[in-house]
Amino acid sequence: MATVGIVMGSDSDLQVMGKAADILDRFGVDYEMRIISAHREPDVFFEYARSAKDSGMKVIIAGAGMAAHLPGMLAAIFPLPVIGVPMHTTSLGGRDSLYSIVQMPSGIPVATVAIGGGANAGLLAVRMLAISDSNLLAKLEDYTREMEQEVMRKDARLSERGYRDY
Repeated sequence: MATVGIVMGSDSDLQVMGKAADILDRFGVDYEMRIISAHREPDVFFEYARSAKDSGMKVIIAGAGMAAHLPGMLAAIFPLPVIGVPMHTTSLGGRDSLYSIVQMPSGIPVATVAIGGGANAGLLAVRMLAISDSNLLAKLEDYTREMEQEVMRKDARLSERGYRDY
């Protein structure tokens, strides 16, 4: 049973959304990944959104480009957290996606990460789940310490070698 749903409207979003899956894998969080077009297969979309909670999902991560309806429409139907991942677009650099996701009407919240922010979407989902899972919280705390140690190693290397020999 998946705890997190990762949904995208097109396989062109797979590289970014795969980063969310990589994070969930790292933390041992079960997920399912789907390509569902709200515009091209509305019946499939509505069935997915309506049944996600009953199937055990606690969070949905939804990636979308251009008009970016997928995260908002999921949030209108799925009663638990939805995290929107705006995709980079060629025409407007992803600003169109970002604005479409972040400008939701009152009562339909969508947590939104940066354009192309699949990894942060995965981490945000883990943080949401860690509210009620002490083992997951401990893994998050370890992850934070690992990031801190990595920065300290890089700083020490820079101090030792200088920027030209880094």
